[in-house]
Amino acid sequence: MRCQTCGNETSPAISNCQSCGTPLDSPALSPGITTYAVRGMGLAAAVGVGLATAVYLLLALFPVARAVLARWGATADDADLAGLLRGVTLVEGLVSLSYLVVHLTTGALVMIWMFRARKNTDAFPGARPYLNAHWAITGWWVPIANLFVPCRVMAGIARDTLGRGRASVLVGLWWAGWLVFTFADLFRSVGAEAYDPVLGPRTTENLQLYVDYHREAALWNLVPALACLVAAVSLVVLIRRISAAQQARIERGTSAWPVFGGTAVPAPQPVSDQTVASLPDGPAAGGTIGA
Repeated sequence: MRCQTCGNETSPAISNCQSCGTPLDSPALSPGITTYAVRGMGLAAAVGVGLATAVYLLLALFPVARAVLARWGATADDADLAGLLRGVTLVEGLVSLSYLVVHLTTGALVMIWMFRARKNTDAFPGARPYLNAHWAITGWWVPIANLFVPCRVMAGIARDTLGRGRASVLVGLWWAGWLVFTFADLFRSVGAEAYDPVLGPRTTENLQLYVDYHREAALWNLVPALACLVAAVSLVVLIRRISAAQQARIERGTSAWPVFGGTAVPAPQPVSDQTVASLPDGPAAGGTIGA
């Protein structure tokens, strides 16, 4: 017998799935509750998380580039060194702007994906969500609440989609990494000092101070960079696993729709990013976010 939550085969002699603990007599979907396709949105969110992480890690390397240039500048002309440093500053500004755009876009994609995934759990028999679906979005914007609400929402989605304990470690890694990244990056930004010795007389002492400063800045960047990497990898794995599990469950549920007398059986259709209702002939309740 196949479990409707995790999809694993289990013995029909027991009442609950041996993998996730879901009652085996539960249907895949509760009738009359709208479900949402999450595969496409999940893929977009995962790609955005990966891209935002790559751009942030690139930004973290700029102090190293400045320190290397300053080392080289000990034997270079003043004009050459000043021009190179100005070029690095320009490129860093463009990368920072790109990171801001990608970060905001990815944040919107993740919120929409979380909302859809959370709404889907309403259609899963036996699910007991921690919070209402709107907290998947508003939880990120409410001060103080944004320190724990998104984690609670994600933990509920993972539990009701994958089964108890199957993704709790990933959720914990994601949220711990996100909090460390957020505060470490904030402290790094606040503590950064504008120091450019090439604007004054270029002496051996000034160049050494410049190198030491940016070497220290690179070390400060190491903490948020590692935390960002941990959070990103954990989140991408969560998104992909939850999206695949929910999409498979929705497909199992729609294929098990009852056929009433005189009702034509529709040909099977692949699940797309359009809204999928739990009943083929019932009015769809609620709406969706995004297209």
